[in-house]
Amino acid sequence: MLLENKTAVVYGAGGAVGRAVSRAFAREGAWVFLTGRRLAGLEELAAEIRAAGGRAEVARVDALDRDEVERHAAEVVEAAGGIDISVNAVSIRGDLQGTPLVGLSLEDFLAPVNTAATANFLTATTAARRMAEQGSGVILTFSTAASRLSGRDQGFHATGGFGVACGAVELLSRHLAGEVGPLGVRVVCLRPDGIPDAWVTWGMIEDAAPDPEGSSTVKAYMERGTALRRLPRLAEVADTAAFMASDRAGAVTGTVVNLSCGSVID
Repeated sequence: MLLENKTAVVYGAGGAVGRAVSRAFAREGAWVFLTGRRLAGLEELAAEIRAAGGRAEVARVDALDRDEVERHAAEVVEAAGGIDISVNAVSIRGDLQGTPLVGLSLEDFLAPVNTAATANFLTATTAARRMAEQGSGVILTFSTAASRLSGRDQGFHATGGFGVACGAVELLSRHLAGEVGPLGVRVVCLRPDGIPDAWVTWGMIEDAAPDPEGSSTVKAYMERGTALRRLPRLAEVADTAAFMASDRAGAVTGTVVNLSCGSVID
Protein backbone atom coordinates (compact mmCIF):
# COMPACT_ATOMS: atom_id res chain seq x y z
CA MET A 1 0.00 0.00 0.00
CA LEU A 2 1.25 3.47 -0.91
CA LEU A 3 0.58 5.14 2.43
CA GLU A 4 1.04 2.35 4.95
CA ASN A 5 1.95 3.66 8.43
CA LYS A 6 1.34 7.27 7.34
CA THR A 7 -0.77 9.76 9.27
CA ALA A 8 -2.88 12.12 7.16
CA VAL A 9 -4.97 15.14 8.12
CA VAL A 10 -7.66 16.05 5.60
CA TYR A 11 -9.22 19.50 5.93
CA GLY A 12 -12.60 19.81 4.24
CA ALA A 13 -13.11 16.04 4.37
CA GLY A 14 -16.88 16.46 4.15
CA GLY A 15 -16.79 17.81 0.59
CA ALA A 16 -16.77 15.70 -2.56
CA VAL A 17 -13.02 15.98 -3.15
CA GLY A 18 -12.15 15.66 0.53
CA ARG A 19 -14.26 12.52 0.87
CA ALA A 20 -12.73 10.91 -2.20
CA VAL A 21 -9.19 11.72 -1.07
CA SER A 22 -9.89 10.42 2.45
CA ARG A 23 -11.19 7.12 1.09
CA ALA A 24 -8.19 6.74 -1.21
CA PHE A 25 -5.74 7.51 1.60
CA ALA A 26 -7.39 5.01 3.94
CA ARG A 27 -7.46 2.37 1.22
CA GLU A 28 -3.72 2.90 0.74
CA GLY A 29 -3.07 2.33 4.45
CA ALA A 30 -3.04 5.82 5.97
CA TRP A 31 -4.56 6.65 9.35
CA VAL A 32 -6.83 9.53 8.33
CA PHE A 33 -7.91 12.40 10.56
CA LEU A 34 -11.06 13.85 9.02
CA THR A 35 -11.88 17.47 9.74
CA GLY A 36 -14.60 19.91 8.78
CA ARG A 37 -17.11 22.33 10.23
CA ARG A 38 -19.96 19.78 10.40
CA LEU A 39 -19.53 16.44 12.16
CA ALA A 40 -22.49 14.48 10.76
CA GLY A 41 -21.02 13.79 7.34
CA LEU A 42 -17.58 13.17 8.77
CA GLU A 43 -18.87 10.53 11.18
CA GLU A 44 -20.59 8.77 8.30
CA LEU A 45 -17.38 8.82 6.25
CA ALA A 46 -15.32 7.55 9.18
CA ALA A 47 -17.77 4.67 9.71
CA GLU A 48 -17.48 3.77 6.03
CA ILE A 49 -13.67 3.78 6.21
CA ARG A 50 -13.62 1.67 9.37
CA ALA A 51 -16.07 -0.81 7.87
CA ALA A 52 -13.65 -1.28 4.98
CA GLY A 53 -10.84 -2.02 7.44
CA GLY A 54 -9.27 1.46 7.56
CA ARG A 55 -8.49 3.81 10.43
CA ALA A 56 -10.25 7.17 10.75
CA GLU A 57 -10.77 9.84 13.39
CA VAL A 58 -13.14 12.80 13.28
CA ALA A 59 -12.89 16.35 14.62
CA ARG A 60 -14.72 19.59 14.07
CA VAL A 61 -12.15 22.08 12.80
CA ASP A 62 -12.74 25.42 11.12
CA ALA A 63 -9.77 25.81 8.76
CA LEU A 64 -10.19 29.59 8.95
CA ASP A 65 -9.56 29.61 12.70
CA ARG A 66 -5.87 29.56 13.67
CA ASP A 67 -6.51 28.34 17.21
CA GLU A 68 -8.65 25.42 16.07
CA VAL A 69 -6.14 24.35 13.42
CA GLU A 70 -3.24 24.54 15.88
CA ARG A 71 -5.15 22.72 18.62
CA HIS A 72 -6.15 19.88 16.32
CA ALA A 73 -2.63 19.50 14.90
CA ALA A 74 -1.27 19.19 18.43
CA GLU A 75 -3.90 16.53 19.18
CA VAL A 76 -2.94 14.54 16.07
CA VAL A 77 0.74 14.66 17.00
CA GLU A 78 -0.15 13.53 20.52
CA ALA A 79 -2.24 10.62 19.24
CA ALA A 80 -0.20 9.50 16.26
CA GLY A 81 3.30 10.75 16.97
CA GLY A 82 3.41 13.14 14.03
CA ILE A 83 1.76 14.36 10.83
CA ASP A 84 3.01 12.81 7.60
CA ILE A 85 0.47 14.29 5.18
CA SER A 86 -1.69 17.40 5.26
CA VAL A 87 -4.36 17.96 2.63
CA ASN A 88 -6.47 21.09 2.22
CA ALA A 89 -9.67 20.31 0.29
CA VAL A 90 -11.68 23.16 1.83
CA SER A 91 -14.20 24.80 -0.49
CA ILE A 92 -13.10 28.24 -1.66
CA ARG A 93 -16.51 29.60 -2.70
CA GLY A 94 -16.76 28.55 -6.31
CA ASP A 95 -20.48 29.28 -5.95
CA LEU A 96 -19.72 32.99 -6.45
CA GLN A 97 -18.74 32.54 -10.10
CA GLY A 98 -20.89 33.82 -12.95
CA THR A 99 -20.79 37.61 -12.56
CA PRO A 100 -18.34 39.67 -14.67
CA LEU A 101 -15.72 41.51 -12.65
CA VAL A 102 -17.12 44.89 -13.64
CA GLY A 103 -20.44 43.97 -12.03
CA LEU A 104 -19.09 42.10 -9.01
CA SER A 105 -19.21 43.52 -5.50
CA LEU A 106 -15.94 43.83 -3.63
CA GLU A 107 -17.29 41.51 -0.92
CA ASP A 108 -18.08 38.74 -3.41
CA PHE A 109 -14.75 39.21 -5.19
CA LEU A 110 -12.77 38.92 -1.96
CA ALA A 111 -14.75 36.05 -0.38
CA PRO A 112 -13.00 33.21 -2.29
CA VAL A 113 -9.64 34.99 -2.21
CA ASN A 114 -9.73 35.49 1.56
CA THR A 115 -11.06 31.97 2.17
CA ALA A 116 -8.43 30.30 0.02
CA ALA A 117 -5.51 32.36 1.30
CA THR A 118 -6.48 32.07 4.95
CA ALA A 119 -7.37 28.37 5.01
CA ASN A 120 -4.38 27.23 3.00
CA PHE A 121 -1.91 29.45 4.83
CA LEU A 122 -3.08 28.29 8.26
CA THR A 123 -3.29 24.58 7.51
CA ALA A 124 -0.11 24.39 5.44
CA THR A 125 2.12 26.36 7.79
CA THR A 126 0.74 24.58 10.86
CA ALA A 127 1.57 21.23 9.28
CA ALA A 128 4.92 22.48 7.97
CA ARG A 129 6.11 23.41 11.46
CA ARG A 130 5.38 19.91 12.76
CA MET A 131 6.84 18.22 9.69
CA ALA A 132 10.02 20.28 9.87
CA GLU A 133 10.60 19.01 13.41
CA GLN A 134 10.43 15.40 12.23
CA GLY A 135 12.34 16.08 8.99
CA SER A 136 9.70 14.81 6.59
CA GLY A 137 6.15 15.34 5.36
CA VAL A 138 3.94 16.17 2.40
CA ILE A 139 1.52 19.09 2.09
CA LEU A 140 -1.12 18.90 -0.66
CA THR A 141 -3.22 21.85 -1.77
CA PHE A 142 -5.99 22.13 -4.35
CA SER A 143 -6.46 24.67 -7.09
CA THR A 144 -8.58 24.43 -10.25
CA ALA A 145 -8.18 25.20 -13.93
CA ALA A 146 -9.84 28.55 -13.18
CA SER A 147 -6.33 29.83 -12.47
CA ARG A 148 -5.33 29.31 -16.12
CA LEU A 149 -8.43 29.64 -18.30
CA SER A 150 -8.15 30.31 -22.02
CA GLY A 151 -9.57 33.52 -23.45
CA ARG A 152 -12.55 31.50 -24.70
CA ASP A 153 -13.40 30.41 -21.20
CA GLN A 154 -12.55 33.58 -19.27
CA GLY A 155 -15.62 35.30 -20.64
CA PHE A 156 -17.85 32.24 -20.51
CA HIS A 157 -17.21 31.26 -16.89
CA ALA A 158 -16.69 34.73 -15.34
CA THR A 159 -14.82 33.24 -12.40
CA GLY A 160 -14.59 36.50 -10.46
CA GLY A 161 -12.48 36.10 -7.33
CA PHE A 162 -12.48 32.30 -7.61
CA GLY A 163 -9.87 32.25 -10.36
CA VAL A 164 -7.73 34.72 -8.41
CA ALA A 165 -8.08 32.50 -5.32
CA CYS A 166 -6.89 29.45 -7.24
CA GLY A 167 -3.89 31.37 -8.52
CA ALA A 168 -3.08 32.42 -4.96
CA VAL A 169 -3.14 28.80 -3.75
CA GLU A 170 -0.74 27.78 -6.50
CA LEU A 171 1.70 30.59 -5.74
CA LEU A 172 1.54 29.95 -1.99
CA SER A 173 2.30 26.29 -2.62
CA ARG A 174 5.36 27.11 -4.71
CA HIS A 175 6.70 29.63 -2.19
CA LEU A 176 6.22 27.28 0.76
CA ALA A 177 7.87 24.43 -1.14
CA GLY A 178 10.99 26.52 -1.58
CA GLU A 179 11.14 27.37 2.10
CA VAL A 180 10.50 23.96 3.63
CA GLY A 181 12.16 21.75 1.03
CA PRO A 182 15.56 21.86 2.80
CA LEU A 183 13.75 20.63 5.92
CA GLY A 184 12.53 17.47 4.17
CA VAL A 185 8.97 18.69 3.48
CA ARG A 186 7.34 18.53 0.04
CA VAL A 187 4.50 20.77 -1.14
CA VAL A 188 2.40 19.87 -4.19
CA CYS A 189 -0.68 21.59 -5.60
CA LEU A 190 -3.27 19.58 -7.54
CA ARG A 191 -5.19 21.39 -10.29
CA PRO A 192 -8.25 19.57 -11.67
CA ASP A 193 -10.84 21.18 -13.92
CA GLY A 194 -14.55 20.83 -13.17
CA ILE A 195 -15.30 17.34 -11.82
CA PRO A 196 -18.79 16.24 -12.97
CA ASP A 197 -19.26 13.63 -10.25
CA ALA A 198 -18.62 16.34 -7.65
CA TRP A 199 -21.03 18.91 -9.11
CA VAL A 200 -24.04 17.70 -7.15
CA THR A 201 -22.14 18.24 -3.91
CA TRP A 202 -21.23 21.76 -5.04
CA GLY A 203 -24.87 22.51 -5.89
CA MET A 204 -24.08 22.86 -9.60
CA ILE A 205 -26.16 21.72 -12.55
CA GLU A 206 -24.90 21.08 -16.05
CA ASP A 207 -27.10 23.66 -17.79
CA ALA A 208 -26.64 26.41 -15.22
CA ALA A 209 -25.56 28.87 -17.93
CA PRO A 210 -26.29 29.21 -21.66
CA ASP A 211 -23.74 27.59 -23.95
CA PRO A 212 -22.68 30.13 -26.60
CA GLU A 213 -21.63 27.32 -28.93
CA GLY A 214 -25.00 25.62 -28.91
CA SER A 215 -24.37 22.30 -27.16
CA SER A 216 -27.01 20.97 -24.81
CA THR A 217 -25.09 21.37 -21.57
CA VAL A 218 -22.25 23.33 -19.99
CA LYS A 219 -20.54 19.99 -19.38
CA ALA A 220 -20.44 19.35 -23.14
CA TYR A 221 -19.02 22.84 -23.71
CA MET A 222 -16.27 22.24 -21.15
CA GLU A 223 -15.44 18.77 -22.48
CA ARG A 224 -15.02 20.17 -25.97
CA GLY A 225 -12.32 22.49 -24.64
CA THR A 226 -10.10 19.69 -23.30
CA ALA A 227 -7.44 17.67 -25.09
CA LEU A 228 -9.01 14.41 -23.88
CA ARG A 229 -12.56 15.58 -24.70
CA ARG A 230 -13.67 14.78 -21.17
CA LEU A 231 -13.39 16.14 -17.64
CA PRO A 232 -11.52 14.56 -14.71
CA ARG A 233 -13.17 12.00 -12.45
CA LEU A 234 -13.13 12.13 -8.66
CA ALA A 235 -11.38 8.77 -8.48
CA GLU A 236 -8.58 10.04 -10.72
CA VAL A 237 -8.07 13.12 -8.57
CA ALA A 238 -8.07 11.08 -5.34
CA ASP A 239 -5.69 8.44 -6.70
CA THR A 240 -3.29 11.13 -7.90
CA ALA A 241 -3.39 12.74 -4.46
CA ALA A 242 -2.51 9.40 -2.86
CA PHE A 243 0.41 8.91 -5.22
CA MET A 244 1.72 12.46 -4.71
CA ALA A 245 1.54 11.95 -0.94
CA SER A 246 3.50 8.72 -1.17
CA ASP A 247 7.23 8.10 -1.11
CA ARG A 248 7.06 7.07 -4.77
CA ALA A 249 6.64 10.76 -5.61
CA GLY A 250 9.52 11.71 -3.35
CA ALA A 251 11.23 13.87 -5.98
CA VAL A 252 8.13 15.98 -6.66
CA THR A 253 7.69 19.34 -4.95
CA GLY A 254 7.01 22.98 -5.75
CA THR A 255 4.81 22.17 -8.71
CA VAL A 256 1.19 22.17 -9.85
CA VAL A 257 -0.06 18.79 -11.05
CA ASN A 258 -2.28 19.29 -14.09
CA LEU A 259 -5.42 17.14 -13.73
CA SER A 260 -7.51 19.18 -16.17
CA CYS A 261 -7.67 16.55 -18.95
CA GLY A 262 -5.96 19.16 -21.10
CA SER A 263 -8.24 22.14 -20.68
CA VAL A 264 -4.96 23.69 -19.51
CA ILE A 265 -1.78 22.63 -21.33
CA ASP A 266 1.35 23.81 -19.53
